[in-house]
Amino acid sequence: MTPPPTRRRRTGANGSTPALNLLRRGTVRRAQAITTYGVGSLVAVDHESFIVSGLDEADRSWSDREAPRVHERRLERLLGVDHFRLPPASDDDSNDGLRVRRFPLMHSCPECNELQRHRDFAPPPGRSVCGTCEVDLVPSRFVVACEAGHLDEFPYRQWVHRSTDGGSGASGNCGGKLMMRTSGRTSSLRSILVSCTCGKVPEVSMEGSFRRSALKDLGLTCRGTRPWLGASVPAEGCGRPLRTLQRGSSSVWQPVLKSALSIPPWSSRRSDPLADHWEKLRKYDDRTRVEAYLDAVFDEPWPLSLDEVMTLLDAEREEEAEGDAAPSFDHRYRALRNKEYERLRAGNDESEHSREEEFLCETPLGDGSVLDPLGVTGPMLVKKLREVRVLKAFTRLVDAESTTDAKEMPLSEKPLRWLPAMEVRGEGVFLRLDEERLGLWEKTSSVAARAERMRTAHQRVLEQRADDPSRAVPSPATPRMVLLHTLAHTLINEWSLEAGYPAASLRERLYATDDMAGVLVYTATSDSAGSLGGLVAQGEPERLDRVIRSAVRRAEWCSADPLCVESEASGAIGTNLAACHACVMLPETSCEHNNILLDRGLLVGTPDDPGLGYFAGTLES
Repeated sequence: MTPPPTRRRRTGANGSTPALNLLRRGTVRRAQAITTYGVGSLVAVDHESFIVSGLDEADRSWSDREAPRVHERRLERLLGVDHFRLPPASDDDSNDGLRVRRFPLMHSCPECNELQRHRDFAPPPGRSVCGTCEVDLVPSRFVVACEAGHLDEFPYRQWVHRSTDGGSGASGNCGGKLMMRTSGRTSSLRSILVSCTCGKVPEVSMEGSFRRSALKDLGLTCRGTRPWLGASVPAEGCGRPLRTLQRGSSSVWQPVLKSALSIPPWSSRRSDPLADHWEKLRKYDDRTRVEAYLDAVFDEPWPLSLDEVMTLLDAEREEEAEGDAAPSFDHRYRALRNKEYERLRAGNDESEHSREEEFLCETPLGDGSVLDPLGVTGPMLVKKLREVRVLKAFTRLVDAESTTDAKEMPLSEKPLRWLPAMEVRGEGVFLRLDEERLGLWEKTSSVAARAERMRTAHQRVLEQRADDPSRAVPSPATPRMVLLHTLAHTLINEWSLEAGYPAASLRERLYATDDMAGVLVYTATSDSAGSLGGLVAQGEPERLDRVIRSAVRRAEWCSADPLCVESEASGAIGTNLAACHACVMLPETSCEHNNILLDRGLLVGTPDDPGLGYFAGTLES
């Protein structure tokens, strides 16, 4: 999505001015600053292109009013930071927003066809037009990147002169100007023609520039440039192979996001004043030393009582008790999910809910046994929840979740003790599948064989995406995971019809391991569809029974059948079976797994094997 049109210099609220009176270019929502236009990503505004700057200067340019601190202790401990900060919003009364830099610098003029750096066109201040022709300049469509996360300009001069110097660099001294034009015959790369006025080389097309070895054949490797950090930051030594990419390609920037729900005892927010002290408090094992520390740091009364502080310290140690002495990041992240699952199962019915409590999870009033014939159990009404989503880093070319050694690029040159994040509040419904029935179902040979087909296809994709196939992460595709994932999608589609929620405002959170079999569907959104009570009302057992039966029956038939249900592989990368946009696929913001690992067959069965689905008995009743 392209941000709105340009905004010029203006004063802030009450006539205040930004720290630096910089030109404004478009607007970006806070959520986009985490998921779409984060640090290191390219932003298209009208006919101009920019890269979002790093966070090294953010402490100075982000005011506390526009970018307040956010705390989520469990996630802070996992990521090794002291706090998070909301990105500044691009409101009409905001002073400073996200900082950007022009990138790529190579532009072309559609009138005179010159191809050169932006400043060499001598544009008037604040405008991106050719100083001679006075027409809008066009940013380069092409950039180059490596798997370590570096980004650079496409080497047009070496590409044109490749027939004469073999990429030796001698072309830089030819004295000619680069020109770019389109033949207009087709929209392919063959119609984009680049030439040099030196006259030593013929005009060449961009065809072949996207081959994996295209730049390697020119003797070019990555220089380690990081344009989002500014020209003053030296390039890192890299030397990895370069890949040509379209400027708007999703491979140019992929965020590494981590999220957590606020759960007791941290969800009351009363512990926030102690955010800077937990690392020191954890060193003390006895109450006396903790009491002495609090007495030295805080005046009476303390933000929390001594009993509350000890309870929080015990909760931290309990969460880290499992696993090795030095567990991996993935292991600790799974432990964080495990605690969420335990809390969602247990709820907090009997706790005294303070006004600050941000996690309210209660048992429905109705009789939950009505769900037993469906193999569903333990519904919980999550009347209030808070989720914090953090931009940890970003990658280029490689999906960070596809390999164990993905090169994650940090958001700043120097380590920071905070990360950008967004917090959303909403409500939801949590339910589990009956472990005994689920265990028998997933051991069925036909079920295991169908899930294995999906796992094999997904594992093959992961190995292709990984730099080293032996380091590819194992696919999470199990019968349990695929079933819960598909069920969550069908419930979201059903609730979007039954309760009037847009599907994009609902989101899934899956708990699918050997000892977990649950799904949370919630409205974690910052708009008005967040906490109106409509979704929680759907979690009462009698109504949930009707919704699940309706969703399962609706999933029995797809308008693309029989092609959909008989598909051997579907989806963008062939990791789905009976799943398409006409039946169970959702907006990607609603799905944890980018609309892969879905199969209606494991939910409702197939024409060849009607008893395959977990809910096959529901269709017969």
